[in-house]
Amino acid sequence: MGWFANAFTWWNGASWGTVLFSRRNGREAGRDLAGNLYFQHKQNPSRRWVMYHGANDASRVPPEWQAWLRGTIDDVPEKALPPVRHFQRPPTPNMTGTIAAFRPDGALGSGKARPASTGDYEPWIPE
Repeated sequence: MGWFANAFTWWNGASWGTVLFSRRNGREAGRDLAGNLYFQHKQNPSRRWVMYHGANDASRVPPEWQAWLRGTIDDVPEKALPPVRHFQRPPTPNMTGTIAAFRPDGALGSGKARPASTGDYEPWIPE
């Protein structure tokens, strides 16, 4: 169902219609390190969109490209923003719902037991 799903579904990546629309009505503005393509409309430059490389998840768009998509900066991030500093970490996508999601001790998927109560809790007892 690979090519059939690509023809009619948008949630697994760009469909054929999205690719054709993007190539016909937009110009490619840039590409990020994750492989996402960014487009700007030819007649209306304030219309901007992204074609995801892989799953459609907005948390996979880096902050600098988010700023460009929302119109916070006018030019592409390489020209409009200062260079990345040595202490900045690369952005990470939202891991909720995946095996890499944070699970505290005692959660079902963590495999660890919840630590014992410390005894500092005093329940309220009505008089």
